[in-house]
Amino acid sequence: LQPHDEDEIPERKKDNYFVPPHFYCVETLCAPCGAVHAWTLFDKSESPTQILEFLDAVYPTPDVRPDYICIDKGCKVLRTAIVNGSWNVWKETSRFIVDSYHYINHCTNDYLCHKWCNPAPLNGSAPNFVVVEHNVNGNAHYKRAFNTQACEQLNAWLGGFETILKRVTVYNFKWFLHTMLYIHTHNK
Repeated sequence: LQPHDEDEIPERKKDNYFVPPHFYCVETLCAPCGAVHAWTLFDKSESPTQILEFLDAVYPTPDVRPDYICIDKGCKVLRTAIVNGSWNVWKETSRFIVDSYHYINHCTNDYLCHKWCNPAPLNGSAPNFVVVEHNVNGNAHYKRAFNTQACEQLNAWLGGFETILKRVTVYNFKWFLHTMLYIHTHNK
């Protein structure tokens, strides 16, 4: 079948289907290897407050919180946590950093991002983020020790299913997404 040979899909009420007015995005928490730890749906926006609430739900006690949380909006999440007072709890266990792409494009005009959210600091504050590697001539250079783009790579992979996901009920959307994230994680 060619696209023009298919039956036209009748117009459906959008309030029962996954469309942008219903869900804004899928928020995922991934390990640097890409394994999915948790996911949720955000409707209408991906605000730093919603991200903090999601992190609180996934990591309810200090003993289960990771040392580092890498997120493209890490500096905005940090700023919000400082303003709303939740940073007093998070700072005891975790540090918010941004992914490398965000840092390259944002660090020059945002002091908070540059100072506190650097994914590869060379000041010794996070020695596991950067390793020294030698090239074939024996010259030393710095290399990131782990992948800060794991969630973005997952999002790109999920984007391949967007056409399917836009046409299913909310229940089927959640089931399909959960199944695909399970498969993705177990193939890591």
